[in-house]
Amino acid sequence: MNEITENSRAPGDNTPIGIYVITGFLGSGKTTLLNHLVSDPAMADTAVIINEFGEVGIDHALVEKAFEDALLLSNGCLCCTIRGDLLDTLETLSVRRDMGRIPAFKRVVIETTGLADPAPIVESLSDDMVAARGFALRAIATTVDAVHGMGQLDSQFESVKQAGMADLLLVTKTDLADAGALTRRLRALNPGADIETVLDGRLEPERLFALDGFDAKAAKDWLGADHSGDGEHEHDHHHSPDVNAHNNVRAISIIRDTPLPWPAVRAWLRSLASLRGADILRMKGILCIEDVGVPIAVHGIQSMLHPPKRLKGWNGETPGSRVVFIGRDLDAGGVNHALDTALAEHANRHS
Repeated sequence: MNEITENSRAPGDNTPIGIYVITGFLGSGKTTLLNHLVSDPAMADTAVIINEFGEVGIDHALVEKAFEDALLLSNGCLCCTIRGDLLDTLETLSVRRDMGRIPAFKRVVIETTGLADPAPIVESLSDDMVAARGFALRAIATTVDAVHGMGQLDSQFESVKQAGMADLLLVTKTDLADAGALTRRLRALNPGADIETVLDGRLEPERLFALDGFDAKAAKDWLGADHSGDGEHEHDHHHSPDVNAHNNVRAISIIRDTPLPWPAVRAWLRSLASLRGADILRMKGILCIEDVGVPIAVHGIQSMLHPPKRLKGWNGETPGSRVVFIGRDLDAGGVNHALDTALAEHANRHS
């Protein structure tokens, strides 16, 4: 169980530099959001990777110093444009920081293009070089337009993937259209994501940087929430029916009431990531693990599984386990059967 990490670490250790990806369909307000973020004093010690300076419209009055393809703003935010691919840009940032050619930074925010499929970006961020340079993907935030969001989810699979892979869904332009139906659809598509309304791009940077798995309160909300479509309890486990389907993308919930052996759960998650990683947009869950006194948070994107974490600040017993998978053509019965198989194999080895 020593592979399960704590949910927070002491200052001064080798905690990776967190990467936060902001995505969203064309016209969904992503540029407005970025423009607000880069001018906020809370963005000090942050490197922002954008496509073009002109798109974000950085106020020249905020520019304190210009580097080759980077700008240091007066609030301490470092903005740079992508040159080559994303890995090249991260490598260049890392080298320049180590050489003292640009200021040090504690986190990285990455903007994607409006038509970007987030899956290849996430896959590239799981590259060994990213980890070797001390970076780690922390979270994905997606802007969704209240005016055109429903239509985009119907017609553009990239829009579905952007929403399905998000940790935070930001519904924009609610002053122009009612977002009730869109919010319900997003919650069905991605039950594990937070959903917030954002007007004129006004999002506090701290809200974005707080996205790093569960804390104790979020875990209790997660386990205790009434998630539509979870079905009726049956035979110690249950799962959601396929009412949450969107363009063959659906969210399924796997729920167990008794403590689970970690080796079996680990084998189950690794097997799904290996066999179905291309179809799994997001996995997120809270686990009650045998002989562990606090809940364990797990999450992953496609074939990438983040290290499991013990939740600090938890009081009382862990009521059970719940894992949500969001993906294409997922069969809840098959995913449940795979867990049953892993549990049975573990029991046989220890009988």
